[in-house]
Amino acid sequence: MEQHITIKSAYEDSVSLSATGFYKIDGIGYDPVKNQGNPSNYFSYGVACSEVEIDCLTGDHKNLRTDIVMDVGMSLNPAIDIGQIEGAFVQGLGLFTLEELKYSPDGNLYTRGPGMYKIPAFGDIPDEFNVSLLRDCPNSKAIYSSKAIGEPPLFLSASIFYAIKDAIMSARAESGITGMFRLDSPATPERIRNACVDQFTKLVAGSGKGLDMWFEGEISVKDYPETASLWDWGEWAAVYANG
Repeated sequence: MEQHITIKSAYEDSVSLSATGFYKIDGIGYDPVKNQGNPSNYFSYGVACSEVEIDCLTGDHKNLRTDIVMDVGMSLNPAIDIGQIEGAFVQGLGLFTLEELKYSPDGNLYTRGPGMYKIPAFGDIPDEFNVSLLRDCPNSKAIYSSKAIGEPPLFLSASIFYAIKDAIMSARAESGITGMFRLDSPATPERIRNACVDQFTKLVAGSGKGLDMWFEGEISVKDYPETASLWDWGEWAAVYANG
């Protein structure tokens, strides 16, 4: 009761009961002009390998398995660190496969939040998700030889994106199409479906010439600025191919 009265009195007298602090790390400083100095006290490292399955008819994909090994120094709390890694990876799934930015012809952003685009859900988490912390790698530049861990594992989600691209390459090979092709991030179902060139996509794109030339990088939207307002590159390819 006495503590409650003290807090109430401090509030009524406008007395702050909070405190803040900031620690400046020695030896940090970077000159971008001279490209000299240390921008960070240390770096975080990680590696990931992912396996996916794509549906060539719908463009949908399934994340089957992901294995991650992350360097967090001497972990202070492995359960928390693994949770951070898992969370950042799922956040990256949205970045690389779902959260596409859509703009109006005037440059206004349509997709302003989760109500306008799909964010990762339970079904997007890999069916088999293994996260390991690299052992015996103390960090001499931080407290108790640890490393901070937050969003760096987000970039490991690129393994999902490139696994999708490998799967598309296999699908294209079955259709007799080889060589380089373009796949922008995020790898949405529309982009995956159109990248899996087959008799159906060729029907959409007339003779298929425009679509193939787009994949091969021979033409781009800069060559046909009148189509710049079209949202989807597949629509643009269809316009070109149909003359």
